[in-house]
Amino acid sequence: MKTVAIIDYGMGNLHSAKKAVEHVAPDTTVLVTDNADKIREADRVILPGVGAIRDCMAEMHRLGVVDLVREVSQDRPFLGICVGMQALMSRSEENGGVDCIGLFPSEVRYFGDHLTENGERLKVPHMGWNQVHQTIDHPLWHNIPDADRFYFVHSFYAEAEGNADMAGRTHYGVDLAAAVARDNIFAVQFHPEKSARAGLQLLKNFTDWTGKC
Repeated sequence: MKTVAIIDYGMGNLHSAKKAVEHVAPDTTVLVTDNADKIREADRVILPGVGAIRDCMAEMHRLGVVDLVREVSQDRPFLGICVGMQALMSRSEENGGVDCIGLFPSEVRYFGDHLTENGERLKVPHMGWNQVHQTIDHPLWHNIPDADRFYFVHSFYAEAEGNADMAGRTHYGVDLAAAVARDNIFAVQFHPEKSARAGLQLLKNFTDWTGKC
C-alpha cells in the first residue's frame, strides 16, 4: 500500500489536506506526522503551509524540517501547497526578507497595498477562484482542462516572468506562478484541497505520479 506523509510542523491545512487525499486515493495510507523516520519511509510527501513565512520557516528550522525537506524531495514525488510552495523558493520579501529552503531560485514578492487592474483596485490578499493556465505538459495536470479554476488565498507570490520552473500561470494584477515543477517536485500556490473537482484531480494525479515527467 502506498503511503503519503503530510509534514506536520504546526503551520498547515493538515486535516483538510489529509481528508482530500484519502478521498481521491482510498487505497493509500495518509499520515499527518512530524516523525522524520515515518516521513523518510513514505512513498510521497506533501509540505503544506498557511500563515506568515517567517513563522513557517522558524518552525521548520526548530523542528529540523528544512534539512528533512531537502532530503526527501530528492528521490520521491513531493508536493508543496500554498506557503509550502513559497517555502521552497530562495527568499521571500515578507517581513523585510526571509531566507527560504532554496529548492527553486525564485523570490516571493508582495502584491502591494495598491494593486490595480484596469484602474480598479484589487483586494489583497488575493482570495477566491482564479484560472490557472498550464505552461507545461505535466502528469499532475492530467484530466484537468487548461484554464480551469482553483482556489487561492495569499498576499505573496512567486513571479512568473523569467521563471524557468513555472508549470502554471495565474493573473491577479500581475502574472504570478500558480505552480512550479522540477524533476520529482511539484508545488502550487493555490489550495487543491479547497478547489473542488480540479483540485481533487490534481491530488489524485499526485498519488498516481511516479515522480517522472
